[in-house]
Amino acid sequence: MLHIPISRWGEPYKSLDADKVVHFDSGEVLAEVSRANAGIVERDMRHAKRARDVLREIPIADLLKMVKKAADFYTDAELPLGDGTQTPDQFVRMQSATTGLPEHMCRFNMKKNHFVLNEMERILDSLTRGLDLTILTRGFGVEARGVPVSYQAQSPVLGMVLPSNSPGVHTLWLPIIPLQIGLVLKPGPQEPWTPYRMTQAFIQARIPKQAIAIYPGLGDIGAAVLAHCPRSLIFGGTATVEQYKGNPRVQAHGPGFSKILLGDDKVDDWKKYLDIMVDSVLVNSGRGCINCSGIWVSRHAREIAEALAERMGPVAPLPPEDPKSALAAFTVPGQADAVNTDIDNALKETGVHDLTTKFGARLVKKERCDYLRPTVILCDSPETAMAKKEYMFPFTTVVQCPQEKMLESIGPTLVCSAITEDKKFQRALVDAIHIDRLNLGPIPTIQLNWLQPHEGSIVDFLFRARAVQLDKGMVKI
Repeated sequence: MLHIPISRWGEPYKSLDADKVVHFDSGEVLAEVSRANAGIVERDMRHAKRARDVLREIPIADLLKMVKKAADFYTDAELPLGDGTQTPDQFVRMQSATTGLPEHMCRFNMKKNHFVLNEMERILDSLTRGLDLTILTRGFGVEARGVPVSYQAQSPVLGMVLPSNSPGVHTLWLPIIPLQIGLVLKPGPQEPWTPYRMTQAFIQARIPKQAIAIYPGLGDIGAAVLAHCPRSLIFGGTATVEQYKGNPRVQAHGPGFSKILLGDDKVDDWKKYLDIMVDSVLVNSGRGCINCSGIWVSRHAREIAEALAERMGPVAPLPPEDPKSALAAFTVPGQADAVNTDIDNALKETGVHDLTTKFGARLVKKERCDYLRPTVILCDSPETAMAKKEYMFPFTTVVQCPQEKMLESIGPTLVCSAITEDKKFQRALVDAIHIDRLNLGPIPTIQLNWLQPHEGSIVDFLFRARAVQLDKGMVKI
């Protein structure tokens, strides 16, 4: 059994307390992970400036080459892990065994992380709007058009309070090291594997180990990271997002409430878009914030809901190693029961209909884990409480709503795929400030463009543009 230490700026530290990471199906203990405490985080943050200092000694162009090498180490190499090593296949099995994701989904997320690292130069060029990246190192410079600019880093490190539900979220912190900002990582309890493996891949690619610290532990560690890092990202539910709303130090990522809207000009042809709807709901077992949780239409709502139920209702749990497995297990005791009860209670409301009941029970209980099968709910009106629900499995509502009332009714939306060629409706969609990412046309909500910000620009979050005046001849670029 592996023992995985705390990584205090690259130096391993075995604490007296450790948490066991257990296989959700067999009950096998896969590893013991040292547990940090808030005092260690507070004390170690005195060295946070060193993380940025060691990275600024390396030109960003060289860091970009290093992360490209790290991409191959991450996907192909046998890397150190605690007092042992881990092959790529072992990584996939361990990640699947603790998160509940089928193994083929874990491999897909590995490929996604590899792509982001491999394309980092293009991604940063897009996220910085073509800025000469040496300006971020120096703090000031002159653009090619002759305009002096200055960007000031708001923190030497970025704190990350990571979740366990989907390994795909790790793509959000991969650009940080090339921006010469250090990382303080608090892994999710069921997903310590990616932070440790990615860190080792970075170190193998010659990125300084002093740039990254990993603090596994419980909620007090997440609170300590948020308290002592001038800039942090946290993932959680609606309550978490509301708690940090308006806090300039914290970028909170919560439920996506992502949606597909079919305009009046396209809704009669809904069968053409059925595959897009199914993929948006089902891919990655519905665990991502970009998975579709609501399909809004002005007519044909029951027909669409019935067709979706026919496609997804029969999907049942399969072993995690089965390449056809489409459902992830709930590995936290009681979590699936709570979700199932909440749905059952919401179904008591008038005008709400579960169209997947005929395919079997939603909740499937196993000895050490549970599953929730795909659920399609028809809502007769946007006023129903169910129309605003989102859950961490393949779940979607089909909401009947006049097109002219959709934008005032859908609420906050991370990804909106609007299938319409109505120019007036398109203009209203573009102007809607409660939509974060807008797809115009038949594009699945799960289809990302890595050259665009995910949910707020990480560059704008970490760097503040400020006025600067430069004496003639002071800077040559």
